[in-house]
Amino acid sequence: MPKVLKVLKVEIQIKINKTIMKYFKAIFIITLLILTINTYSQNKSKRLILGRTYAEKKLKEVLKKKEQYNLIDNKKEIIKDSVTAVNIAETILFNFFDKETIIDERPYEIYHIDKHWIIIGTLPKGYKGGTFLIIIDATNCRVLKIIHGK
Repeated sequence: MPKVLKVLKVEIQIKINKTIMKYFKAIFIITLLILTINTYSQNKSKRLILGRTYAEKKLKEVLKKKEQYNLIDNKKEIIKDSVTAVNIAETILFNFFDKETIIDERPYEIYHIDKHWIIIGTLPKGYKGGTFLIIIDATNCRVLKIIHGK
């Protein structure tokens, strides 16, 4: 076989190999994406859903019974640190007051007294006005008081 034909044959084979590799890469990437999506997507059809009726039944049971098993016994604290207390307080405060107003009152005064968190906003020295005050029961997350001065 003449040299020119051999070189031409090799060049054609190289182009074919490159084309095959491009298709292989594309197929590989598409397959990987499909597997990833299927693996990480939440599919409710594969989960047991108890439904609203079940939730309503449980709520009625809890509201009716005086004594019942519950992890929250109103004796042990479930809000154990100031970071959690502030996260809970801010979530609630942002629903009552302008978020920026509350954030502007940082840093907060934070006190843990007799199983209660008392969190108070602060103002820069020389400013006049009021700040928020929120008191949260550390044993059950019950909000005892929310106010904001003027």
